[in-house]
Amino acid sequence: MGLIRIHPSDNVAVDTATGHKQALADIPAGASVIKYGFPIGHATADITAGEHVHTHNLATNLGDKVEYVYEPAEADGATHENSTANTPDTILAYQRPNGDIGIRNDVWIINTVGCVNKLAENLARRTGALAFPHPYGCSQLGADNATTQKILRGLVKHPNAGGVLVLGLGCENNNIDEFKKVLGPVDESRVRFLNAQSCEDELEEGTKLIRELQEQAARDVRVPVPVSKLRVGLKCGGSDGFSGITANPLIGRFSDWLCAQGGSTVLTEVPEMFGAEQLLMNRCINREVFDRTVALINDFKDYFTMHGQVIYENPSPGNKAGGITTLEEKSLGCTQKGGTSPVTDVLDYGDTVTKTGLNLLNGPGNDMVAVTNLTTAGCHMILFSTGRGTPLGAPVPTVKVATNSDIFRRKRNWMDFDAGPMIEGADLAESFIGFCMQVAEGTLTRNEENGYREIAIFKDGVTL
Repeated sequence: MGLIRIHPSDNVAVDTATGHKQALADIPAGASVIKYGFPIGHATADITAGEHVHTHNLATNLGDKVEYVYEPAEADGATHENSTANTPDTILAYQRPNGDIGIRNDVWIINTVGCVNKLAENLARRTGALAFPHPYGCSQLGADNATTQKILRGLVKHPNAGGVLVLGLGCENNNIDEFKKVLGPVDESRVRFLNAQSCEDELEEGTKLIRELQEQAARDVRVPVPVSKLRVGLKCGGSDGFSGITANPLIGRFSDWLCAQGGSTVLTEVPEMFGAEQLLMNRCINREVFDRTVALINDFKDYFTMHGQVIYENPSPGNKAGGITTLEEKSLGCTQKGGTSPVTDVLDYGDTVTKTGLNLLNGPGNDMVAVTNLTTAGCHMILFSTGRGTPLGAPVPTVKVATNSDIFRRKRNWMDFDAGPMIEGADLAESFIGFCMQVAEGTLTRNEENGYREIAIFKDGVTL
């Protein structure tokens, strides 16, 4: 059995065989348990050196809101330059008329309401277009309906889509005329609209429109574009005790590299910042971004308490089976996906990235909601670390990064990249960046090969 001590001040280490923690010294009841150089909770009983440390003897320190102080830290997003010296500064992608780029060029069917889900799926089977079923768009009111519209707007305007058919029913709250008010100007050669109630044969008419969009998209070609045009989402799901040692730090290396190139990365999963939020706050580029980060954290805590839930109701059963005990431990590992670069902007749920650098995006950690959120923020691809494994995919390429080599071998049909060798000290940054650039230039991810592209919309309102 091998042990990994992540930080010199840690009093626990990670078992390389299981991902679980072992005490490196005696830890009295009530004393802090230290991992990643920070407390991840306190001992609920006396722990002896060599003892297993988990839910039976470790509990969270988290409570309700706290007072935050802005203490700017010196960010070092330019670290590890030598190990990424051979990475590209251009990629081959599709140049869009508005100056954006796309790394895919499929035709998407975006329905305004769940009532036409099956129609969208039938059209997708007929034509090869991609459909993304959802249950919303009607019987919603106010802000809840507006949230659905914002997410659907982000999909319609996504640069990875070579063309989009907006498919409506005709009588829904979010009917096409109402949706157009939120959607704003679009390239009419690449976005078409169809109300199913307004035509005699919706399958024939939908097929005709999609074929026209596909013909238009077929004329697009990849051209060299600066890698700084890339926007990449950062996500973890089914985390284990290795997530904060291998895959998440590796994704963090990518984030630092892309930010240094002038690109953008996006970190979401706000509840999985609890316990590590001060580290992110200290990296905010100015007081305004700090204040918005504080609001991001506190507003999500209010969301928990509004529903009568404690803010530390996390990790999941799968996380615990993989060795993660407290929310602080999960968060300290989770936020490593954001590397060490400065935090340049804070986005609300449904917003689109406008600034380069590391962005924080409001939203929950739920995998399907989060990958949808990252997609509609404009991310061209998502880097998704997992130690337990999941087949889930977003509408955009979703690179599954295995935290350990065992899950990579066992679920090879789900996994794209093996970060497991980092347990033994391997430096995979350059090969990982190279792989991600191949994906940007057209190499299919497992979720794309399997046809696993799904969306889910965060709902918090009245249903009529």
